[in-house]
Amino acid sequence: MKLSNLIRKKTRPFCSAVIVAAGSSERMGEDKLMLPLDGVPVLVRSIQAFDSSPLIDEIIVVTQSAKIVPVSQLCADYGIKKVTKILTGGETRVISALAGLSEIDDRAKLAAIHDGARPLVTHEVIEKALHCAALNKAAAPAVPLKDTVKLVKDGAVVRTLERSSLAAVQTPQVFWPDIIKGALTDAMNRGRDITDDCSAVEAMGVPVFITEGSYENIKITTPEDIAAAEAILERRGHK
Repeated sequence: MKLSNLIRKKTRPFCSAVIVAAGSSERMGEDKLMLPLDGVPVLVRSIQAFDSSPLIDEIIVVTQSAKIVPVSQLCADYGIKKVTKILTGGETRVISALAGLSEIDDRAKLAAIHDGARPLVTHEVIEKALHCAALNKAAAPAVPLKDTVKLVKDGAVVRTLERSSLAAVQTPQVFWPDIIKGALTDAMNRGRDITDDCSAVEAMGVPVFITEGSYENIKITTPEDIAAAEAILERRGHK
């Protein structure tokens, strides 16, 4: 049974969301999370997606120390109710994610970790990842690759990878809390530089199951992504 169907029975698991928003925005050249996206800051849109989800019980935001007060003010300005804590992150994603996970409610049976720079995630993508993780311990949304991908070394193609077996992984990535906490702690202790939280879980031998993502669930990284995101919002009828 889907988690959404369990709401009426009040038997669904307690779900915590950790929004990781402590990056430096180097490729953007300015703080991408505070840039307006159709008049609303990118980070606010990311938080709102979880705040409005009936499956999410609390939200922890992990950001830079200088942004704790501004983010708190944004939550108040936009009527966000589920953010319970706003914390300072670290120099790496592992440190930031662990900081958020360490503060989730003891009742949490699922922990969803989401990039603050993915403001267009939908309730459907969130629900599918939560449902799969509830059954399988770890899950992440992904989409099939559209382009041919080649393995390159020293500027030369080594081989062409089989596109049908590849997927572009997105967030939220959802886990049983003890599993992701243990995996990230191990990654930190070993000095592993991971780009997504699934990598840490995979290194522990725990399989991560893929759910249906969305090509609209883009990550804001460069100025061109803002224009693409606003076009998506326009198609959704937000303008």
